[in-house]
Amino acid sequence: MDQKLKQLEEKIGYAFHDRSLLKKAMMHSSYINEKQLPKHECNERLEFLGDAVLELVSSEFLFHAHPDMPEGELTKTRASMVCEPSLAFCARELKLGEYLLLGKGEDATGGRQRDSVTSDAMEALIGAIYLDGGFANAKEFIHRFVLNDLEHRKLFFDSKTILQEIVQAHFREHIQYELVNEEGPDHNKSFEVAVYIGRDCLGTGKGRTKKAAEQEAAYRSILKLHQENIK
Repeated sequence: MDQKLKQLEEKIGYAFHDRSLLKKAMMHSSYINEKQLPKHECNERLEFLGDAVLELVSSEFLFHAHPDMPEGELTKTRASMVCEPSLAFCARELKLGEYLLLGKGEDATGGRQRDSVTSDAMEALIGAIYLDGGFANAKEFIHRFVLNDLEHRKLFFDSKTILQEIVQAHFREHIQYELVNEEGPDHNKSFEVAVYIGRDCLGTGKGRTKKAAEQEAAYRSILKLHQENIK
């Protein structure tokens, strides 16, 4: 595990003075339960702290980036930036699921890819960096891995709506999403969906739910259309 944690440190560009904080950030409650360790040893307390740091840093970022945006809009925008799917997206970019300490049951049922698990670990990681290296290091991590490339993530989250608008503007045919494959047991299913415009397949996507697979398929379709200068 120490080697994997070192690998994670290299990936995030931050070396912990106290690596036990990093290990705790990766320690899910299912692992604690399985090993019969004290409840407070899991990453939930670090997640609580990291959530507060993330809220402050993202609030400051929006405050300066949008000087004319009213309070209500700032609140709504911040919520979309640091919501569970958004943080899980950031965690996937880091492949954070590979470094988690999970109970065997949680691991077997796809916990390493579950948004609720990986987004919590992302916040716990922020909390661990804050405790280990202070606010400046936590802020740098958040700017690098959470507040980066927001337009790209907006494109991903709004992909079905954006694709619908592109197709309506440039094509006569309608969009159709078709389930092309479904595999795995009920507790850990994987779906593959294809997007069609008429008879032409624009893209495919995979996900743990049909909705997630459709979202990825739409996103890949948009990227393909952008390459063809259709926007």
